[in-house]
Amino acid sequence: MTLPVVLGMPCKIRILIADDHVTVREGLAAMLDRQTDMEIVGQATDGQDAVRLWRDTRPDVTLVDMRMPMLDGVGVILAIRGDDHNARAIVLSTFDTDTDVARAVKAGASGYLLKDAPIEDVLAGIRKVHAGSTSFSPALVAKLAANLSVASMTQRELNVLDLLARGYSNRLIAENLLIGEATVKTHLRRIFEKLDVISRTEAVSVARRRGLVEE
Repeated sequence: MTLPVVLGMPCKIRILIADDHVTVREGLAAMLDRQTDMEIVGQATDGQDAVRLWRDTRPDVTLVDMRMPMLDGVGVILAIRGDDHNARAIVLSTFDTDTDVARAVKAGASGYLLKDAPIEDVLAGIRKVHAGSTSFSPALVAKLAANLSVASMTQRELNVLDLLARGYSNRLIAENLLIGEATVKTHLRRIFEKLDVISRTEAVSVARRRGLVEE
């Protein structure tokens, strides 16, 4: 890989890591610091710390965990891109629900990688994002595309889906939402269409996988 040169010295990619798990953070920092074209300029232990360190160091690329104390990954991305719209951030997370990926993209993330990805993929992702591209695995792109199918789901349909996931019958759903059972059946039919499923069990499974209802 050819690096830009300033006064005869190659410029390294300056990286900030934000993760509240010390083992993950320090292990990743050690691996990245061994790369000849990368250097770690800061390690943040929570979201607010990440924003503060970003403002102090102005890194080329920020690696941010999705779920952290004080401020989550999306909040961090929104904050730093509020200061600089060109700020480049990659979410590095164990969570890959459609909702998480969609929120990260909407906030302006340049990439979304999973923590169990091979280190080679992480390195390639950092270099791609630093070069002005994006880095999303094909599986996550598919999840994002799938999320578009539920973007138009109404609040009432989400309410029905939540009660369905709790094991409520059509009668109990109707009683809780103060609607008729026929209306519940209509909502369920539309939910099945939007989730591309054919049964109540499958609807709940897909909804949980996509982060639409709690486990």
